[in-house]
Amino acid sequence: MRLYLVQHGEAHPEEIDRERRLTPKGEEEVRKVARFLAPRGLTVKAIWHSGKTRARQTAEILAEAVTAARGVEARRGLDPKDSVRPVAEEIHAAGEDILIAGHLPFLARLASVLVAGGEETPVVTFRYGCVVALERGEDGRWSVVWMVVPEILP
Repeated sequence: MRLYLVQHGEAHPEEIDRERRLTPKGEEEVRKVARFLAPRGLTVKAIWHSGKTRARQTAEILAEAVTAARGVEARRGLDPKDSVRPVAEEIHAAGEDILIAGHLPFLARLASVLVAGGEETPVVTFRYGCVVALERGEDGRWSVVWMVVPEILP
C-alpha cells in the first residue's frame, strides 16, 4: 500500500485573501508536480483534502494527473492541528493507495506516526507542493520510498 502526502501549494496570506487561495507561484508549482506524476500512472482509491480552499485547489490540480477511483473528497480530520491518530487508523484499515493534499503540521505528524511510531520524531521536511510517498511493507511497517519537491523539477 502507498500513501502520497502532498503539502498544498503556496497560498495568499489571510490578510490578502480570506479564502487563502493558491498564489500564481503556488499553482504553478503544483502543476509542475502534476506534470511529473502524470506519466508515472499513479492510481489511488481517492484524493482526500481538508476542504480548505488551498488544499482543494491542490487536490484538483493533482487529480488531472493521478487516477482516483473515488475522485477528490473533502474529509474531516485533515486540518492543520487535527489529531493524526484517527486518520492513521483509517489508512491502515483502508488497505488501498490514497493521496492526501493537506497542511502542516498535520502531514508531518502523520508521516512521523506512520514511519516512526510517534509524532515527536520528524521523518521528512515538507515544502509547498511537495509529494512524499510512503509505503507499507508486508510486515506492516511504513517507510518513505520517495519524495519530490517542485524546485527540482523543470
